[in-house]
Amino acid sequence: MSDLATKIRIKDIATLAGVSEGTVDRVLHNRGDVSEKSRDAVTKVLEQMNYTPNLFARSLASKKQYRFVCMIPTYQSEDYWESVDKGFDSAALDFVHHNVLIEKNFFNQYDVNSFIEVSNKILEKEVDAVFLAPIFKAESIVFTDKLTNRNIPFSFIDSLIPEANYLTYYGQNSFQSGYIAAKLLLSSLSEGSQIMIIRTQRKGSVSNQTISRYNGFINYFHQNGLSGIYQIINVELKNDDEDSNFKVLENIFAMHSNIKAAITFNSKVHRLANHLVSLRQEKIRLIGYDLLKTNVEYLQKGVINILIAQRPEKQGFFTVRDMCRELIFRQEVKKINYVPIDILLKENIEDYMNFSE
Repeated sequence: MSDLATKIRIKDIATLAGVSEGTVDRVLHNRGDVSEKSRDAVTKVLEQMNYTPNLFARSLASKKQYRFVCMIPTYQSEDYWESVDKGFDSAALDFVHHNVLIEKNFFNQYDVNSFIEVSNKILEKEVDAVFLAPIFKAESIVFTDKLTNRNIPFSFIDSLIPEANYLTYYGQNSFQSGYIAAKLLLSSLSEGSQIMIIRTQRKGSVSNQTISRYNGFINYFHQNGLSGIYQIINVELKNDDEDSNFKVLENIFAMHSNIKAAITFNSKVHRLANHLVSLRQEKIRLIGYDLLKTNVEYLQKGVINILIAQRPEKQGFFTVRDMCRELIFRQEVKKINYVPIDILLKENIEDYMNFSE
């Protein structure tokens, strides 16, 4: 290899190809078993590097600082968004030699004014790219339109706004996950059962992702002619007042005697599980989202029946990686990247949590 080529590390190739360093080594030295998909991914990166190797060497030697800004909700330890943030951090370490700096900006996902304030502050800065969780759809469109007018590329994470001019999206097919959730929830319910759909109050519009999941759920409901078979009870709870939420649920159960199932379309299902235990309603079939520690604990206890997971750390990592591919290495990237809809039960959660790639 030339001196120029030796500046390109196996780790760089692995990151760009989305495979392990061991896989790259096996492809380079033509040894061991490598899947056709992985071999093609590595070969494609190698071909691109041979075509424009100066891009890699130049990026390693360049003094240009790439300033990427992420805008995601604030979080507490063990929250869903902490995992997304860890993905950002992991990618930042992988691309540190290419002068990639990721700046964190956080907003209150239950307050649209917080979102607007943070997005306006970002617009005052000199940035090379933005990674956005578009919780509030209308306000996200206003923000991303301004980014587009300034030729600042941006990527969506966790939920998608199809009409925006985004570079990439990593996250679930939210509509499809809601559809699947309905199928799972209703599969064993007796005729005449009542179903609670739980939502969390927000100061501003409902979460973009929550709407998509809800629409998928209702689509399954109507598509299969279930309106006359089951009754849906919509319940709105507060984000920060569990005493009030308990009373709301207590009243709901007092008024409705045949509630057999419940679902919430966000990661706060553990709060609902806690109230169901207090109300001695643990037999209700309960579905929620994301592998928060408390969610997993209630799943293992059997209070939560199903958790739907979406690999948040991978979302964060791949979002950064693809922006680097586009801006630094001039590589073509895939626009929409749906992560798997992982269905977790009490019986398989331990193996899922213990598996490492």
